[in-house]
Amino acid sequence: MEGWRIIATVLLGVGGIVLVLVTMAQVRERSGSTAGQVAISGAVAFTLVVLAGLLTATVLPAGVAWTLVVVIGGIAGLLVLTG
Repeated sequence: MEGWRIIATVLLGVGGIVLVLVTMAQVRERSGSTAGQVAISGAVAFTLVVLAGLLTATVLPAGVAWTLVVVIGGIAGLLVLTG
């Protein structure tokens, strides 16, 4: 496996975990949300992060992979700063 794929996947995973946690916190803060809704939102977000990580590690071209890393990192940073 190429080195850039490993680095991109790790960075994607770090940003993705932050997004999963922020998503779960935002669902929990909504009025009327149950623990089940929080768990479902966390599971869906985690599944999407794992899927993006697998695609980055295996088949995505370099430009697409790094764009995905930048977008997810930017969204995670924005949500953390505004939350």
